[in-house]
Order: sequence, then structure tokens, then C-alpha cells
Amino acid sequence: MTTQQHDPGQLENLFGKSAVARVLDFIHIFRVWDYSKQDIAKNSEVSFRHAVMAIDKLEKLEFIKKTRTVGNAQMCQYTTESKAAMALNTFTLLLADQEVQKIIKQETPKPKKQPKPKQKPNSKQNC
Repeated sequence: MTTQQHDPGQLENLFGKSAVARVLDFIHIFRVWDYSKQDIAKNSEVSFRHAVMAIDKLEKLEFIKKTRTVGNAQMCQYTTESKAAMALNTFTLLLADQEVQKIIKQETPKPKKQPKPKQKPNSKQNC
């Protein structure tokens, strides 16, 4: 059985493989939908225990809000109302843009220098 590694998000690249960074990356990327704590843990590839601690911390910081209850599961979603969440959105977009610019710079071929044209001898002679 092979395990597939996920591509780290912008925050995980910046802050390392902490549970908070992974949970925040996941919930930020998929901010349109709400998820149970179990789904967040699974998709963030962190243990349930660490996901719950990260979710509680992010909820206190107003990055995550509880949306509804489905059965016994409390659903959570990235909030877009708090100033901190809006600033984080802008920040992650800037990080992504910076990374894209680096890739473009690396992959764009540099123009070849063209040889300088030879100068024509001066047709006017000094008298």
C-alpha cells in the first residue's frame, strides 16, 4: 500500500507541518464548504486529537466558525467576516503570487544576446 503525500499549502510551507498550519490551509482552501472535525482531521492529514486542538484555537482567533450540526457532528467552516481572516486571505494570495513569479522566472528562457553589428567604416575621409 502506498501513501500519497499531499501538496503543502502556502501556510504549511511557511510555518512547517504543524497541525494548525495544515488545518488552516485545508479549511482556507475549501472555505466554501463546511466540514466535521473528523473530515478536517482526515483531509488535513493530522490526528483527530491535534485537529480538535487546532480547530479550537482557530475558532478562538475567529478563523473558523461553527455552522450547523449534522447528526452528532458539529460542522465548521472558514469565516470570511473577521478582519484577520480577510488579511490571511490577502496574505496567502500574495505568497502564492510570489511563488508563481519565481517559477515563471526560472522557466522563462532568457533571450540570447545578439552580436553587436559591425560598424561601417566612415565614408567621409578627413582632408
